[in-house]
Amino acid sequence: MTEYRREIVLFAIVGIVVMIILGIFGQAYTLRMLVEATCFAIIALGLTIQWGYAGLFNAGIMGFVAVGGFITMFLSFPINDSFWQSDAPRSLALFALLVATIALVLFGLSQMHRIGISQRVKTALILVALVFAFFIFNSNLDPIARMIEKEAGFIGGLGLPVFVGWIVGGIAAAFVAYWIGRACLGLRSDYLAIATLGFAEIIKHILKNADWLTRGTLTVSPLPWPVPTPNELGFITARAAYLSLTAVLVAVIFVLLQRAYQAPWGRMMRAIRDNDIAAEAMGKNVNLRRLQIFVLGSGLIGFGGAALVSFNRIFDPSGFTPLKHTFLIWVMVLLGGAGNNAGAIFGAIAVYIIWVMSEPLTLFVFDYAAHYGSLLFGWEPPADLTTRALQSRVFVIGLTITLTLRFAPQGLLPERRIKVS
Repeated sequence: MTEYRREIVLFAIVGIVVMIILGIFGQAYTLRMLVEATCFAIIALGLTIQWGYAGLFNAGIMGFVAVGGFITMFLSFPINDSFWQSDAPRSLALFALLVATIALVLFGLSQMHRIGISQRVKTALILVALVFAFFIFNSNLDPIARMIEKEAGFIGGLGLPVFVGWIVGGIAAAFVAYWIGRACLGLRSDYLAIATLGFAEIIKHILKNADWLTRGTLTVSPLPWPVPTPNELGFITARAAYLSLTAVLVAVIFVLLQRAYQAPWGRMMRAIRDNDIAAEAMGKNVNLRRLQIFVLGSGLIGFGGAALVSFNRIFDPSGFTPLKHTFLIWVMVLLGGAGNNAGAIFGAIAVYIIWVMSEPLTLFVFDYAAHYGSLLFGWEPPADLTTRALQSRVFVIGLTITLTLRFAPQGLLPERRIKVS
């Protein structure tokens, strides 16, 4: 018990803060905050195994969250009968066949070294084929997209169970991470950061502009829940049910990651993180192991993103922002402690409480200052105090990470070093 005194104290403090928020803002508000915090905890666990276990800098968390959210929207949203009754499905099937053919051609070109073609010639042929593929792709997709938008609005969903969408969303994020990792993990670490950052922005802009697929800025709602919705049970009961589900998921993921961390596989990953040259000298395939952890972490991020998007009941590509869906999650992991799964959960809950509560607390301070400033000094407060209170979130989070790096650079719950006898 003494060994975990710090964890107990910190989680107890968070519990007290939650009870205070419950007393002031009510059950519905507090439950919503906690559900979103647990979804962010899943995402933070995905990041902490990438950064804490293997030292991989993922700057594109937003992209994997968006992939998970999009997949769960596409699979779980009700079927759009207008789309399936039009000619668009047939056109899309033919287009998918064309894309598969192009992929096979590119794969064939990538294997030309097996018949004696030089690397330089092979690369040139692949680049030329990619240029032609780009123009063929656009010229065939544009008329199909216009047809779908005109006749059906957008494709719609497949009407599958929500949990299927969450699982497939995590798998899709892991699949994307595999190809990014294959290209970048053998290079310097900053290449991975650049690649993931670019990937996140590309995914966001594709989803934002693909009206035929996501309705773009018009958004898709209401998304179904894996538990009864507020319309069926009321806000408090429904949100409590959703919180129960996400809390169980966090607990299961935490137990599995703890077992992996304490297993030989976890020790090997930390050895690669601390000294990859020594680990490679011991016969470990460093790039393969890094790829494994990058894929696993991105899959968890996509899974958590799917749960978060489902809870908000709206898929809005414009709502994915680097501040909230990348930087904020990094703050959670750094505050809690990289490499400590309990620290990731604590950091997610604590930082999200700070993020959510910074606006009402700042507005309270502003109102207090405006009242007494006017009473004592005749000060006329500006009319946009509410807007300024909302913007204070950035300042508060920036101050949080600055204080953390200054006074607790390893996080409030640093990684525990396991002694092996």
